[in-house]
Amino acid sequence: MSNGSLAQQLRSFEVDGYLIIKNAINLDTVSQIKSELAPYFTGEKMGRNNFEGRHSERLYALLSKAPTVAEIIEHPGTLAFLDALLPKNFLLSACLAINVHPGETPQPWHIDDAAGGLPWPKPRPRFGVSTLWAFDDFTPDNGATEVVPGSHLWPQQRTPAETEAVPIVMPAGSVVLFDGRLLHRGGANRAQAPRLAITPQYCAPGLRQIENMVLAVPPEFARVYSGRIQSLLGYNIIEPGFMGYVDGMHPKRLIDPDYRGRKYRDDLPAS
Repeated sequence: MSNGSLAQQLRSFEVDGYLIIKNAINLDTVSQIKSELAPYFTGEKMGRNNFEGRHSERLYALLSKAPTVAEIIEHPGTLAFLDALLPKNFLLSACLAINVHPGETPQPWHIDDAAGGLPWPKPRPRFGVSTLWAFDDFTPDNGATEVVPGSHLWPQQRTPAETEAVPIVMPAGSVVLFDGRLLHRGGANRAQAPRLAITPQYCAPGLRQIENMVLAVPPEFARVYSGRIQSLLGYNIIEPGFMGYVDGMHPKRLIDPDYRGRKYRDDLPAS
């Protein structure tokens, strides 16, 4: 799938449920992020089940460990797309690195925006959008993620045939975005080397995040990032209702003592 205008991408996304943007970041950024992750990938802690992958390493709380990951979380190209698909003040629901080693088997088919057992079966509106960034080339043999085009619109009970699976083949530095309702899975790694990816996943602002971001990225880490990253982590509020407040005040005050509130007036206390 080739790159195109935002309008073209949105039309394609609504039909297929996913879209590939090739070479979205340069290889220097790829190398920098891989070097920041390298100390954590020792091959000693593999997954605990066939969903995590018994031949896969997973790393969480990335913004507390690899600061350059912020560049893909708030990548302007993907954020423009997400801003068009999700409600204002959407959140970073999860962000993890997955290093798929040789011998890994396919994951079970699953969707990303049903964590927590939400009581709304498909078909339904989307609750989130996931991104998956390639830090090695994705090939049919090394565990490239597989998707089922159009399955975001299927009823809950429909299951895919193996012939409906499409591997996401793309070079390192590329990203695939997919609807949170889209059936997908990590593929089998039949190659001779691991395949690394990072998946920032985003959700509607009123949902609980899959990863508890304000603990995974506590204030001493969060304060060094951009305002957009801070908002994605949960240092924001939703109007109406001031949802997300802390002690009756805006959560940004936890990481910025000089924060005075976007509605501040001299005759009112800070929000």
